[in-house]
Amino acid sequence: MASKPSQIPIAFPVNTSYSREDFMPAPCNLEALAWVDRWPEWNYPALILHGQTGCGKTHLLSLWQAKAGNTHIAIDNAQDIFGDKEAEKELFHQFNISKENNTSILLTLSKPVAQYDITLPDLASRLRAAPSAEVQEPDDIALQGVFLKLCHDRQLTVTPEVIAYILPRIERSYGFIRHLVTKIDEASLSEKRAVTVPLARDVLESIENSSH
Repeated sequence: MASKPSQIPIAFPVNTSYSREDFMPAPCNLEALAWVDRWPEWNYPALILHGQTGCGKTHLLSLWQAKAGNTHIAIDNAQDIFGDKEAEKELFHQFNISKENNTSILLTLSKPVAQYDITLPDLASRLRAAPSAEVQEPDDIALQGVFLKLCHDRQLTVTPEVIAYILPRIERSYGFIRHLVTKIDEASLSEKRAVTVPLARDVLESIENSSH
């Protein structure tokens, strides 16, 4: 008897939550979280958060923006500005306005600011003088937190058994976790299966085979 074909997965919108309840404090992000919580008691008008893609910088930025309000400036992926003279001038102008109005700026970067080529010397000086906090590479607590949050965003129900199976077997990076959850979601939908250890095993094997 022929096997039943898989359903073609439909890409439903992912409702990303940036609430405080969905942020998982872990040793790798505690310094950055402490800076966000410390505001407005900063000793400089700007703060830089940096770390690899998917580490939670945008979540922290959103938490700070909700706390600080719209009179303060939040810039995600600020490295996209560097090299654009007009955009750099505008950011430098925002620094001056912030100083005059006693407001704050929070920026996120993928790498430490010293590793970027910034065209405008005055802007480079301001940014390099700003305090910074790194969201470090994930530990098990952070990996579990990110995995659960991404599953929650996709309305996937996962059990402790699935988490216990996955964590020792995965690449320790935020990017891999994001890729894994996407593949689990696709497999669960196309095969009409709950997220179980056998499904997780199949997805991990598929990812490993596709990398060879």
